[in-house]
Amino acid sequence: MPAYLKAALMLCWLVVLIYWGGSALHAKPVARNESRRRQLLAYWLPLAVAVFLLGPGHWFGHSWLREQFVPHSTTVFAIALLLGAAGAVVAIWARHQLGRNWSGNVQIKQEHVLITNGPYAWVRHPIYSGLLLLFCGTALMVGDWRGIIAVAIVFTSFWFKLHQEERFLARHFGAPYLDYARRTRRLIPGLL
Repeated sequence: MPAYLKAALMLCWLVVLIYWGGSALHAKPVARNESRRRQLLAYWLPLAVAVFLLGPGHWFGHSWLREQFVPHSTTVFAIALLLGAAGAVVAIWARHQLGRNWSGNVQIKQEHVLITNGPYAWVRHPIYSGLLLLFCGTALMVGDWRGIIAVAIVFTSFWFKLHQEERFLARHFGAPYLDYARRTRRLIPGLL
């Protein structure tokens, strides 16, 4: 794998994480939160497993997890980088649109505002869409079956989390949120 492509994808992750860390400092105070146990078991633990699966290949020896599902070629790595970079852009754009309403967990903030512009005009959870693209790009660059499993774990975790977020938002905003939900998709414009 060309080292510059791997480094560029890692830079995408680094930019997202730095932006997340810095902007989290300015989030509004919490008005309603789900349990820490649910947060850990349903969201953070699966993400940790997915990140582990995408770690260095030698961790997995010669197991079936290391079997390739795509060739390790410059073309595949370039496509992976494009997916990852697109995901980083979407995730950061969506995070920026939320502003101080953002949280890493399922929460309602004090003076919470329903955001329906920017990427939220097309999908209700564009941060997840962007992060899934970033994970897909990483899995494609890894090229092994462990990457597919990692993406499936992340997707499943996000799917549970977005349903919980939608319940919180529907209870908090009522009819305006339900109307917004009727005219948008969850993750992929026009599809899902």
